[in-house]
Amino acid sequence: MTIRPSFGIVTAPQQVAYDDVLRVWREADAVGAIDHAWLFDHLLPIGGPLDGPILEGWTLLSALAAQTERLRLGLLVTSNRIRPPALLAKIATTVDHVSGGRLEFGIGAGSRPSIPWARREYEAHGLPYHDFGDSVEALDESCTVIRRLWTSDQPFDVEGRHVAVHGAFGNPKPVQRPHPPITIGGRAASTLRVVAKHADVWNIPGGDLDDVRQRSALLDRYCAEIGRDPASITRSIHLPVSYDEPGATRTAITEALDAGFTHVTLGLPAPWPDGVAHWVASEVLRS
Repeated sequence: MTIRPSFGIVTAPQQVAYDDVLRVWREADAVGAIDHAWLFDHLLPIGGPLDGPILEGWTLLSALAAQTERLRLGLLVTSNRIRPPALLAKIATTVDHVSGGRLEFGIGAGSRPSIPWARREYEAHGLPYHDFGDSVEALDESCTVIRRLWTSDQPFDVEGRHVAVHGAFGNPKPVQRPHPPITIGGRAASTLRVVAKHADVWNIPGGDLDDVRQRSALLDRYCAEIGRDPASITRSIHLPVSYDEPGATRTAITEALDAGFTHVTLGLPAPWPDGVAHWVASEVLRS
């Protein structure tokens, strides 16, 4: 069976205003070739002036959910370092209700210590920043708690190494049953084990396509180890868009589809030109 590829846009809410993001999302909502739209989850800019404006992702996502009708929507991806998982489950459920069941729940371990700006936003907001091994273990525990809050009919306790909840219970449940699709982003081997266990969709940044293929094959192996069908996880790739060279993006999309990645997220650099969603459909997604 041939799987129809899906295409989405990513609009990083930094160095822009709310009205800028809203304009692009409303336009994309009316463009049938664009299936989904995404924000990111940072608290300080990771590009442009360090003291420039940046909007909080989940709050903005809820506002955009109320202003759109068709697009699937999410954060690519939520940092598990920022919000306790039970609170995050409640936030995500609320957005699923606001959107009428259009949420794609994106989550990841959080920025790696090797990234120069990684610690800055956490320290500036009084948030702990553990090493990457701990953050991946915490992601695994968080996904377990979030899924149970979305599906359990009874209160429950979890006493994990990183996550502890007592009498946890989620009501209402998400609109989508059994729960919104879970997208986990990352390329590290340890993260891919969490993907194999919890994800419906796996997203990886594009770049070296040989490495991307190798990571996908590694995910296949981890799925096999736990008895999961690797085909049950949709392969998603994030590709940058060049307004000056759309042909390069079209080529990257073709190569990604040939490599088995049927879910494509297209990063749109700001400032966004007027009519950018229609431009994506006509210049990047044209057959």
